[in-house]
Amino acid sequence: MLVVAGIVIFFLGLLFSIAWHELGHLAAAKLFGIKVTQYMVGFGRTLWSRKKGDTEYGIKAIPFGGYIRMIGMFPPKKDEEYGRTASSAPWRAMIEDARQAVAEEVRPEDAHRQFYQRNPWKRIVVMLAGPVMNLILAVGIFAAILMGHGIAQATTTVSSVSECVLPANTPDTAHCPAGAPPAPAAAAGFRPGDRIVEFDGRHYDSWDQLRMAIRKSSGTVPVVVERDGHRVTLNTTLMQTQQPSLDDPSKTEKVGFLGLSPTQVLVKQDVSGVVHTIGGFVNLTAEKVVQLPQRVPDLINAIGGGQRSADSPVGIVGASRLGGEVLSSDQYGVDDRIIMMFNLLAGVNLSLFVFNMLPVLPLDGGHVAGALWESVRRRLARLVRRPDPGPFDTAKLMPLAYAVSLVFIAYSLLVLVADIVNPVTLF
Repeated sequence: MLVVAGIVIFFLGLLFSIAWHELGHLAAAKLFGIKVTQYMVGFGRTLWSRKKGDTEYGIKAIPFGGYIRMIGMFPPKKDEEYGRTASSAPWRAMIEDARQAVAEEVRPEDAHRQFYQRNPWKRIVVMLAGPVMNLILAVGIFAAILMGHGIAQATTTVSSVSECVLPANTPDTAHCPAGAPPAPAAAAGFRPGDRIVEFDGRHYDSWDQLRMAIRKSSGTVPVVVERDGHRVTLNTTLMQTQQPSLDDPSKTEKVGFLGLSPTQVLVKQDVSGVVHTIGGFVNLTAEKVVQLPQRVPDLINAIGGGQRSADSPVGIVGASRLGGEVLSSDQYGVDDRIIMMFNLLAGVNLSLFVFNMLPVLPLDGGHVAGALWESVRRRLARLVRRPDPGPFDTAKLMPLAYAVSLVFIAYSLLVLVADIVNPVTLF
């Protein structure tokens, strides 16, 4: 029941994120007097709709996105283009079909309310409003968690001590097999609760700095710990072993190994800490979006039964399953599970923001790029005292938009199949 509840709750959260995104476009378009005929969550057959004013609000059968329909997305052809001989090229037919479909939506009384007629900066605001709404939602959730609940940070206090050393990526680390060498920390006499004060003669307050020092060390190193109010020196002989790289966890490197885990504590963040943390999230998300094409072999391998990496792309189905997994997990308390659900939802919204900012049609970033180019060429025309070139004709990019859409659909289907046959798991 918890799995089902988690899937349903997270799925509704995703639908809200989509609706929230489209609400940004809708509000900005209406602010600038652009007529919006539809506001829809989903695609395909309409399940429910209601018209209010100029706009029909509704929910469609396929909940994998949403859209608003603004009139006049493309400018009409220039006068000199009407006299040219029509080409039978498929790409030109696509352009003219798209332009005609847009023109048919414009009634005479709404001729002044078309999207392409607005200044470039207004069109940029309209197209940015959707992704920015996702960014606002992500930042709001992350900020509430970081400032109200806190973020887990490792301390220099020992939580657990490994009894033995196992090769990197060993699936079962709960038991020490026969012949496994003892871990240096266990051999030196470390105990849970020890607070490491000095390592090799240097004082450390941060676990991250201490961990780096351990990884770079070798041989016998004196370690001073605080135990039961007294300081104890433990002479530890570090072992060199293969461990996952901190830069790329899929690779291993030879480092110094001590064999202990730090205690985690919740630390509430101030505004600067929130800005720094969210900035790191944005950078990481951007890196993952750029790496999407590289993930195709991993997805195909996962569909064929291979191991699916933990950072593999997921769609709505996969994300919803993760929500069900989090809510049903018995490894954490109820509060922690709720926090994890909100963290997942914030991460999805951050991904929606970054992905939609890609400067290709039909994404929002593609329309932003078109408006920016129009603004640049108009300014250049004024500088060289040439006639205004007029609106940038995004209709001419429709063949490219169709091609990109097919790529997105194919990728989404690949992710969907992988999410069904070999889903990403957290625990």
